[in-house]
Amino acid sequence: MIASALGLAAGTAFAQDFGGQEDQDYARQLWQNMEERNLAGEGAVQAFPYPGTDPHGVMLETFYTDATVDGHTGALVIKRNYGPEGVTVDQVLDNRGDHLAAVTVMFRRVEGYAPESGNWFWAKYLPDGSLDETPEGTPIAGMAQGCISCHSTAEGENYLFTTNADLN
Repeated sequence: MIASALGLAAGTAFAQDFGGQEDQDYARQLWQNMEERNLAGEGAVQAFPYPGTDPHGVMLETFYTDATVDGHTGALVIKRNYGPEGVTVDQVLDNRGDHLAAVTVMFRRVEGYAPESGNWFWAKYLPDGSLDETPEGTPIAGMAQGCISCHSTAEGENYLFTTNADLN
């Protein structure tokens, strides 16, 4: 019960700093960086999709790289989320655009940004690069509590489920 209360309190603290104009502006800069490097948008590099799980999608593509935003270079994890339920690898390969539901991103910001969550910045974009929103209408960018609470359960201290790589 105490752990639940602490989790709720932490969630409230994160939610207050989540999705504001500063986070939205930063997310736009990050998307622009990804587009310029052909990691998002029209003509984006492609990988072979693999089966995924909720909340990311039935089929996924994941890329590990780095990016520079506002003069800071940090680790960047890009996950393309494909659906709907039942979609196959072949269907995604045949027409990615029809199946791309979202692009979820983790970007490691400067030391001290959010030390309690590995200094990760989360964003969830729609295929056109606009930010997705929570059911309450908050843009999903910044210290997204739903992302943090799930990714904090990943093995190790990097908040990543799909690799044990040491991403700076």
